[in-house]
Amino acid sequence: MHGHSRITSDKLALFHARIEQNKKLPGPLMPTLHDAQTIFGYIPLSIQKIISEELNESIAKINGVVTFYGNFSVTPKGKKTVGVCLGTACYVKGSQNIMDTLEDMLKVKSGGTTKDGEFTLVATRCIGACGLAPVFAIDDQIIGNASVQKSKQVIKEMKEAVHNETQ
Repeated sequence: MHGHSRITSDKLALFHARIEQNKKLPGPLMPTLHDAQTIFGYIPLSIQKIISEELNESIAKINGVVTFYGNFSVTPKGKKTVGVCLGTACYVKGSQNIMDTLEDMLKVKSGGTTKDGEFTLVATRCIGACGLAPVFAIDDQIIGNASVQKSKQVIKEMKEAVHNETQ
C-alpha cells in the first residue's frame, strides 16, 4: 500500500464527481478537501493540483489549509492511528516516556506511518480523559492509566493481530 496504489482511476472518478457537486456550494474548498481525505486517505500534491485546477485556487492556499488542519494529511495514514496525549496532565504523568517507547517499538517518529502501512503514530493534545492520565488512544479506543509496560503490551498484541491477519 505505498504511494500511488491508493489513487486508483475509480477513486479519481468518484473524486471528480464530488468536486462537481462541491462547486455548487459557497466555499467548495473544505468539502472538497474532506472528500479527498476520505476517498484517498491522504491529500498528496498530485491531488492538491487537481483541486487547484478544478476550483481555481492556488496550490499555496490549498497546501496551507491541508497542513493547518490536523485531520488532513499529505502522507498516507496507517490503518490504525495511535495517538499519545501530550497534554499537561498526561505529560506530567509520563506520557512522553510512552511516546518514546512507541516510537521505538513502531520504528517511526511522531507523525510517521510504519513501513507496512499499519500504524500512524501521532502526538495529540488533551483528549479530555485527564482523570485517567496518562492516556493514549488507538483510533477511538482510549487506554487510560497507561504506562510504558502497558503501551508495549497493547502494541505487541496489535502487531500480533496484524501478523495473524496477513498469514
